[in-house]
Amino acid sequence: MNFLDTLSSVFGKTTPEDDHPQTFVATALELVNNQPNGLNGLVQQFQDKGAGEIINSWIGTGENQAISAETLHNVLGSDTIANLAQKAGLPSDQVAGLLSQILPHIINDATPNGTIPVQS
Repeated sequence: MNFLDTLSSVFGKTTPEDDHPQTFVATALELVNNQPNGLNGLVQQFQDKGAGEIINSWIGTGENQAISAETLHNVLGSDTIANLAQKAGLPSDQVAGLLSQILPHIINDATPNGTIPVQS
């Protein structure tokens, strides 16, 4: 399933006035980009919380491993999830589940050669 298919399945049919998918993707990208040390910092956070193998699968060229909403919540923490929910205008109890479905695609797309790009 590609990224656009994932968005469609996560958010269902949306109207042109419904900006939740775009807002949520922008919020997820902001999460990655605003980490200390960018994507490397996010990878380190996953490794520190015992989910390094999962995020490494998203970076690598093989199949992406799934991540549960609970595991993602444990990696990112309640404050980050609440912050993302507020920015995206979505209920906190939905954010980890939504993010668990789209974050693998975001990380995979950001690392097309199976490596993290060097930050300039």
